[in-house]
Amino acid sequence: MARIGVFVCHCGENIARTVRVKELAQKAAQIPGVVHSEDYIYMCSEPGQKKVRDAIQQKKLTGVVVAACSPQLHELTFRKACQEAGLNPYLCEMANIREQCSWVHTDREKATQKAYEHLRYIVEKVRRNRPLRPIPVPITPRVLVIGGGIAGIQAALDIADGGVPVTLVERQPSIGGNMARLSETFPTLDCAQCILTPKMVSVRQHPNIELLTYSEVEDVKGFVGNFQVTIKKKPRYVDEDLCTGCGDCAPACPSAVPNEFDRNLSWRKAIYIPFPQAVPPVYTLDPQACLNGPKLFPLACERCYQACGPKAINFNDRPKIIERKVGAIIVATGYELLNADYVKELGYGLYPDVMDGLEFERLLSASGPTGGEVVRPSDHKVPKTVVFIQCVGSRNPANGVPYCSRICCMYTAKHALLYKHKVPEGKAFIFYMDIRAGGKGYEEFIQRVMEQERITYIRGAVSKVYGLNGKLMVQGVDTLSGQRLEVAADLVVLATAMVGANSSDLVQKLRLAVDRYGFGQEAHPKLRPVETLSAGIFLAGVAQAPKDIPDTVAQASAAAGKALALVAQKTLEREPTVASVNEFTCVGCFECQKVCPYGAIERKEIRDRAGNLLKVVSTVNTGVCNGCGACVVACRNKSMDLAGFSEEQIFASLAAVTV
Repeated sequence: MARIGVFVCHCGENIARTVRVKELAQKAAQIPGVVHSEDYIYMCSEPGQKKVRDAIQQKKLTGVVVAACSPQLHELTFRKACQEAGLNPYLCEMANIREQCSWVHTDREKATQKAYEHLRYIVEKVRRNRPLRPIPVPITPRVLVIGGGIAGIQAALDIADGGVPVTLVERQPSIGGNMARLSETFPTLDCAQCILTPKMVSVRQHPNIELLTYSEVEDVKGFVGNFQVTIKKKPRYVDEDLCTGCGDCAPACPSAVPNEFDRNLSWRKAIYIPFPQAVPPVYTLDPQACLNGPKLFPLACERCYQACGPKAINFNDRPKIIERKVGAIIVATGYELLNADYVKELGYGLYPDVMDGLEFERLLSASGPTGGEVVRPSDHKVPKTVVFIQCVGSRNPANGVPYCSRICCMYTAKHALLYKHKVPEGKAFIFYMDIRAGGKGYEEFIQRVMEQERITYIRGAVSKVYGLNGKLMVQGVDTLSGQRLEVAADLVVLATAMVGANSSDLVQKLRLAVDRYGFGQEAHPKLRPVETLSAGIFLAGVAQAPKDIPDTVAQASAAAGKALALVAQKTLEREPTVASVNEFTCVGCFECQKVCPYGAIERKEIRDRAGNLLKVVSTVNTGVCNGCGACVVACRNKSMDLAGFSEEQIFASLAAVTV
């Protein structure tokens, strides 16, 4: 006979201001099967949990229902309390009367009635719950990090320093990411290469890190603790073991194409190294740019091979497939800038002297196309007037993205400051919506730029940029004075929105949930910001949301810590709320396999004692199953069941609130 205990939480005032919690607890005591009911202001606190433990032992409870907040927030908390009191944790359920009742209603009577019905629903389910046992899963002590920017680098180093092997995969020929493009970093104006390069070298030299550059993840199978990853290492046509990075091959190459690392502001040869500090310091042959064509045969040009002393160039190089088993995966795929071509009214793509922030970074960089000299791309003259326009595409739902990219205010201030250092007699104007400087030392940096460097800030929007007599005319409105104004500029720099790197294929391979902007969806925005809804896969850096370098590094270390905690265990206990198949009634239609988003449904042969094949049925890989229930819905003859959510439980719960 069921003996259910009900515990109603006030959640401070979050629930109590809308739901009559004491009345709810009194009504809950009248529900059949409920032998104990009480309310408390903070049920998740230690005194609240003690009430649960004491009631279990004193009233011999066979089930517990906590009417409080979302199960995502505290279900584990209360299940642990039940376990400590000797009750199977899966005999405890939560009724979410905060998000589903108090937060969405203003009428106290209706909110209380709805909370009561929700409570009855969960009580009926708990009455039919069965004790479950976690599923033990072995763990492979290796971590895969996808992306070799500063987030991936930091995560890989932290994990490797923890004694766990790491495979770091980067699709470009060198690690470093967008940070390698930067000149200096705000607010301290550290040289980006000076603080990044030592970490890049450490990655290459670390004995626990396997560095796979110019490589991409082709396939991911398996489940938390046991992922099977297929990686394709693209052909460099240069032997990494033989190449010394001497650079004799590049001058001999007759083919030149725009240099993507310099944002197409310079040219590179078909055989190239992305930047002088590249790791690994190995050249790559671009078959699309080579005179020999994409297939490289027949050879029309061998000048690079002839110039190469160690004969490291191999025109016969082919892609290599690498298989790795890992226990956890960290996604650190970085960011791109929103393509500003669509902002025709601001002149990007129409005038060579209208550029985005990363292009201006390359002009400022000592390793950039101009050696750090700020000149106009059109005529290589020093610009005497530069206009910086913020929020191009950011906070613009109609013509861009609605979110704030977080770094634009700061890097625009940095750009203006560095420009004034290089061109002291120059004038810098910044058009802005408002200033968001939310990091340590950021507000002071903005004040320095405004007051000491005397950069002109204009609060207002720019409506148009057009060319006139060799100048770029910037039309805008000063919203503080209400006056229209026009600035004749030599150079215009757009602070375009930060968007997630184009990794839709990778997202599908990882079965990763993303938000509507393409950023990885965290499991919980406050309590689990680096975890994803796919167990064993973590987020780092801008793969999760726009952020600056300090926040990126911090989140990378957090993701590394989560991954280390996971793979440090010999076995992992997974939730037992997984699907199961009745092999006697399964007809092998495999509709369940078609709808399973996790690839957990496999095929199993049923044979007689003589080995003759009787039929092929579905079976569930419990290590992969996430308990979504899609297979249960798809099964036509009801051969699928989901532990903890049986048909008996669901129909009994519905009957409690509909009959």
